[in-house]
Amino acid sequence: MLRTVNRVLLGLTGLTLFCFGLAAVAAALDLPDRWGISPPSWWSWRAPDDVLLTRADRTRWRDEGWWWPMIIGGLAVLVLLALWWLLAQLRRQRLGEVFVDSGDGMGALLRGRAMEDVVAAEVEALPGVERARVTLVGRRNQPRVRVGLLLSPQARPGVAVRRLRGEALEHARVSAGLAALPAEVRLRATKRTAERVS
Repeated sequence: MLRTVNRVLLGLTGLTLFCFGLAAVAAALDLPDRWGISPPSWWSWRAPDDVLLTRADRTRWRDEGWWWPMIIGGLAVLVLLALWWLLAQLRRQRLGEVFVDSGDGMGALLRGRAMEDVVAAEVEALPGVERARVTLVGRRNQPRVRVGLLLSPQARPGVAVRRLRGEALEHARVSAGLAALPAEVRLRATKRTAERVS
């Protein structure tokens, strides 16, 4: 969800800045007058010498009783939303523990870091895999795995992914007693350096 919020905020901010930039260029080049387009009546920026907010616009509501509480309330809401967004960015997305159903009705908790280390060690033992980075995300009773594989130049990606799914992830799923263990795998290959011939 946080990724979606970030994309929506970034898109809205970009669209708003783009529209204001176009309006500024159009007013500075006097394009509405040249092209015979009349801006809306509420739009005060019509010619290159105009300002976006006139003095009358800036001071029109200052003496109204509702003006300052509305401004302070709106700014407070913006500050709270910005703080929520910042805390959401800093929040740890890594899963701290996984719930293991022990069959006695009580269950047990397995440290997420321990499970990550075991899966990474098993994946790195596969042929063609030079390094593996494993991260558990999601909820503790429905974890998901993110795996980053660094493959050697002679590795076969299809074989590596099949063995990752059929061996390392299946062992982790069975040992934790999970019904499913979805995974997202990202592959990268090491750069082959040219061999020096003497």
